[in-house]
Amino acid sequence: MKILVDTNVVLDVLCNRAEFVDASSRVWKCCEVGKIKGYLSALSVPNIVYILRKELTPQRTQEIIEQLAMIFDVVDLRGSDLKSAAALHASDYEDALHMCQASRIHADYIVTRNIRDFMDSRIPALKPSELLERIF
Repeated sequence: MKILVDTNVVLDVLCNRAEFVDASSRVWKCCEVGKIKGYLSALSVPNIVYILRKELTPQRTQEIIEQLAMIFDVVDLRGSDLKSAAALHASDYEDALHMCQASRIHADYIVTRNIRDFMDSRIPALKPSELLERIF
């Protein structure tokens, strides 16, 4: 099974968001041990660093990027993705990019807590807890 993991799921773990960290951490673990093939958009990495910038030292930034690269394959961002995402006329361009990247890598699911913004995606979106229900 191949999944594209949305930025919010990564931030659940890195920020230890109490309400969401359990399911999101379990998804990470499934990717880490190879039960699921996890992908992360190249766009997510700088967004994560930007969101956490006030809490990160350069060393911690490097550690996080290395950790993400060990657990997830990073999907490159292509010019064709930029154009395809714009053509979707989605309300959230970043989500549209994720849809295009997930489609390009033939992902089975996009894992996100923001299901609503992926309603028009060709790749179904699942919450972390929903994905876990399907694999366990």
